[in-house]
Amino acid sequence: MTAPARTDLGLLVLRVGVGSTLFAHGAQKLFGWFGGHGVAGTTGAMESMGFHPPKPSAVAAGLSETGGGALLALGLATPAAGAAVAANMLAAGAVHRPAGFFATEGGFEYPAVLGAAAAALAVAGPGRHSLDRLLGDRLNRPWMTAAALVVSLAASTAVVARRERAVAAAPTSGQEQADEGGRAARGAA
Repeated sequence: MTAPARTDLGLLVLRVGVGSTLFAHGAQKLFGWFGGHGVAGTTGAMESMGFHPPKPSAVAAGLSETGGGALLALGLATPAAGAAVAANMLAAGAVHRPAGFFATEGGFEYPAVLGAAAAALAVAGPGRHSLDRLLGDRLNRPWMTAAALVVSLAASTAVVARRERAVAAAPTSGQEQADEGGRAARGAA
């Protein structure tokens, strides 16, 4: 097998694995599938984590994960899908950051890995075994990657900053808020 063929196969495996995981995680938030709590439960979790308004935040997170995950798995609109997921994982990581890195302690390890993988796919592209390639890469242009990453990460940075201001203004201590947010995030996952 040639090096380019191995790269394309590796991108396919990464896209399907990461995309399917994200799709399932988002479907928990949006539809209550796979043991999730649906929009109502995710809305409560978003509110307890300091995201306002909570329902649009829940829907946006669910759509980013479900839609972005499905698009990544299919290799369709890969720059936009990867950027949307990476930005969403930046916000998820901010919730878990007070607990440190490791997921076993409630840290940001899981969103960091998913976000890095999604960003890498946005930059690398989907490879030959993808709908983007089948459609002549119309939705996979280099300028789209740069634009999608800049816009998505700027929006996520603004959302995270607004959340951090809300958490800082909350009557509970920062650690209590982080603990409550971590519990809510695990419950909404």
